[in-house]
Amino acid sequence: MKYVGKQLREDRRVTQEELSEKSGVSRSIICGLETGRTKTTTTKTLFRIAAALDVNINDLFSSGANA
Repeated sequence: MKYVGKQLREDRRVTQEELSEKSGVSRSIICGLETGRTKTTTTKTLFRIAAALDVNINDLFSSGANA
């Protein structure tokens, strides 16, 4: 599965800083997830990001052939 939160964030025209403030997740963690530098994180972090983007946690990931 591939993290696609960056696309969701950009579609909503939200900066990493704004997402950080809204979710309570540090910008460095958000950046790491988006760049692939961070491979693991807590479920709580993912739920916070999903809630801030107003999506289901499953929407943060793509399991398609292009993932």
